[in-house]
Parts: sequence; C-alpha cells; structure tokens
Amino acid sequence: MTDMPSEDEINARHAEKMKKIKAARDKILATKTVEKGLLIVHTGKGKGKSTAAFGMIFRSLGYGFPVAVVQFVKGSWETGERLALERFGDLVTINRLGEGFTWETQDRARDMAAARQAWETAKSLIRQGDHHIVLLDELNIVLRYDYLPLDEVITFLREEKPHDLHVIITGRNAPDQLIEIADLVTEMEMIKHPFRSGVKAQKGIEF
Repeated sequence: MTDMPSEDEINARHAEKMKKIKAARDKILATKTVEKGLLIVHTGKGKGKSTAAFGMIFRSLGYGFPVAVVQFVKGSWETGERLALERFGDLVTINRLGEGFTWETQDRARDMAAARQAWETAKSLIRQGDHHIVLLDELNIVLRYDYLPLDEVITFLREEKPHDLHVIITGRNAPDQLIEIADLVTEMEMIKHPFRSGVKAQKGIEF
C-alpha cells in the first residue's frame, strides 16, 4: 500500500507548483507594456452592468482621479451611486440627463431630445480630456431605440476620444459595431433574478 504524502510534502509540492505558475505569469506580464485609455462596454441581460461601471468610478476616485458620469436613461430615480458620488465634491461631474425609460415617458420626440442633450454633454466631457473616466450609463439603450445615429457615436469614439481617457458604456444589447471597436467587453448573463419571483427593486441593491 502506497504511503500517503505527509502535510509537509503536500505543502512543498504546492509551493513548487505556485512557483512555476508565478514564473509563467511574470513572463506574460513582462510583455504587457502598452498603456492607453480603454473603451469599455458592459452589456447583457444580467444585473450588474452599471454597478460594475460605478465600481471602476469609485476605484479611480480612490486614487484621487477626477471622473464624470452621464446618465442617459435613469431619469428621476435617486440612486445610491449618485448619493455616494456627491460626497467626493469637485472630483466628480454628474449629468443625469435622461427622463426615464422610454415606456415611462411614452414620448419618442422627447426621448430623442433628451438623448441628444446627453450625447452633446458626453462629447464635450470626452473632448475636454479632464477626467480619468467618463461613464456613459445606459447609452446602449438609447442606441437600441435609434434615438441617436449609431454611426455618429462610433465615429466620434473612434476618432475623437483622447488616447489616455477611459470611457465606459453600459446597457443591454450593445451594437456589434460598438463591441468591435471596444477594448474590453463584458456580457452580464442572468442566471436568476428575484424580480421574477415577485421581489421589487430595493434600495442598496437595485438602485
């Protein structure tokens, strides 16, 4: 019968395995030398797209970097993110320019005007290049309903975004053209959601 390895032998094997993994990782990391502003897209049917984006916003604020947020849809909803961001004073620029989800306004012309105002604000913030991150929250929803010309948005992001500025775009159904030009794309997949069991949106969880 083969003797079972001792705890010291298991620990030694583990240490050797981790040593090899670290060496491989260090070799890979040594080749990553490019530093640039990223175009980041959070999409998909699952919860967490805006939440993850605001996580990056708060991470940047932790380093003292200025950030800007343009909310295309949220409308009159008060959110925990907004309340928290307001505590950072001049480091944060917040523009809540949407008037709510389109099924709430039921006015296409009004929605398109609000989307245009938000987009012009977003373009101005991006061109200025004064922020570490500009978050375009729920822009994908605006694009899905054709409230803004997709070609205009793609061309602007590709040609006018400053090289060192990070831009995050959230919302379901990100268009293929946006995904194609993005540097980082994450699709949130919904496995289970309490809303389907009759649980309403709750403070601190959904908003």
